Amino acid sequence: MVSGGILQSLAVPSDTVNFQPPTEKGGIYVGLGGNLVGLGPKHRFGFNLESSWRYHQGFYYGYENYRPIFTDFNALYQPQLVKTKKVGVDVFAGIGVASNRFTVLTSCSIPGCVNYTSSNHFMEDLGVGVRYYVWHRLPHTFVRAEGHYYHIQNNVEFNSDNVFRVGGSIGYTFGQ
Repeated sequence: MVSGGILQSLAVPSDTVNFQPPTEKGGIYVGLGGNLVGLGPKHRFGFNLESSWRYHQGFYYGYENYRPIFTDFNALYQPQLVKTKKVGVDVFAGIGVASNRFTVLTSCSIPGCVNYTSSNHFMEDLGVGVRYYVWHRLPHTFVRAEGHYYHIQNNVEFNSDNVFRVGGSIGYTFGQ
């Protein structure tokens, strides 16, 4: 799957005089992912691996660029809610890493030099997606509307541990 979406956090900074971490939201997120399904009764259980990142770097309080990256590994369940082969549902839950890459604005010309620092956090992920097989000539190609909820442990760079990513995917199913 290839995906795109936006990030939203419900938290709002409460004080503009004192330093408050910014709200983690906005930006276009692109991603890559895949599902492996075929386990359990009626072959409806499987695994999902996905990574998404902010396409353009954000500006963190006016002095450095940053790019959030979300990578997660999930247990996946595909219930059969309707009696059609054109619509499918993906329900997933799992764990992952939320990485914030902060880029130093100076260039780095020495071999092996790294011009960013990362802040990595353990996270939990819950989500749902609705697949629709659109094209008759490409019967295994689908579009999927999806939503993700991330609970990021100790997300001190931003003012909330809870963020949502909503968007869509285009993908291809191998096999049945």
